[in-house]
Amino acid sequence: MTIVLIDQDGPLANFELGFAAKWESRFPKEIFVSLEERRTFHIKDDYPPHLREHVESIYLEKGFYANLPITNGGLQGMREMENAGFSIYICTAPLSQYENCVLEKYTWVEKHFGKDFTRRIIVTKDKTLIKGDFLIDDAPNVEGIKSPEWKHILFDSPYNRHVTDRPRINWDTWRDILPVSST
Repeated sequence: MTIVLIDQDGPLANFELGFAAKWESRFPKEIFVSLEERRTFHIKDDYPPHLREHVESIYLEKGFYANLPITNGGLQGMREMENAGFSIYICTAPLSQYENCVLEKYTWVEKHFGKDFTRRIIVTKDKTLIKGDFLIDDAPNVEGIKSPEWKHILFDSPYNRHVTDRPRINWDTWRDILPVSST
């Protein structure tokens, strides 16, 4: 069976939409960097230094991860992958300031995919240690202590479009890349 590891924030949990709503309500007079303007994977790095504490205050606050909206097409895409015979696991990296993040990632998965799916969450700071056939991740570079066994498939986002050496998908195009017939 083909194992597909899917990153949580980006491909499944809409970090950008959740962040934008909080930013606009909390800091309406400050500049906002839209998703289309983003150029770096870490959102904090797209803001001027004097606003970076504001950025962190949003994604570090209690309830942020638990209440992220689901990415458009994420639920249906996951179901379709499972129906196609793929073995799906969520492979997510927690923040270093993990106090709210880790528990809320589980809460989020239970809310959107059900309690049973929480058994298929892998929380790790080093995704290269995890076995699988494919990793769908919006991070342009997934590095660690090992050479990964999985093939990195980029989940398309403006901040990773400079990477051209890997396949790229979204929830409408995953069938074009993943070997549905071989499952």
